[in-house]
Amino acid sequence: MSPIIAERIWALPLSGSAVKFLQYLVSRSDFGGALSVRQKDMAVEYGVTPQAVSGLMAPLCDLNIVLRPRSEERKGNSYRLHPLAAKYENPETMEAAFRAAFVRIQAGDLPNLKLPTYHQTPPAPGGRPKLGVA
Repeated sequence: MSPIIAERIWALPLSGSAVKFLQYLVSRSDFGGALSVRQKDMAVEYGVTPQAVSGLMAPLCDLNIVLRPRSEERKGNSYRLHPLAAKYENPETMEAAFRAAFVRIQAGDLPNLKLPTYHQTPPAPGGRPKLGVA
């Protein structure tokens, strides 16, 4: 999983089961994000129903972490991980893929990830936060 996704994944409005399923998808994907496994086979491998796979996939698609091909390009339920969420063979390949993805995002050819902005919690007004338990 890319460092961008790993840093922000815990702030996402995703259920724990969707995050675990994303980890499965990353492990099952090819380098670069292609998911050559069918949804029916994902269900068998993951131990859930095909309907459950759809339910786990929906929030990931809503955030553009998982991409569906356009309807004219689609062959059944085929998916791929966003290039910024995919795994790569090495850092050089990842950097080249990220650069290409940013160009495609700016050109409107690739949707941007819909990740929330990370905000660090500010310190308490009196200095250090009170961490004691009542």
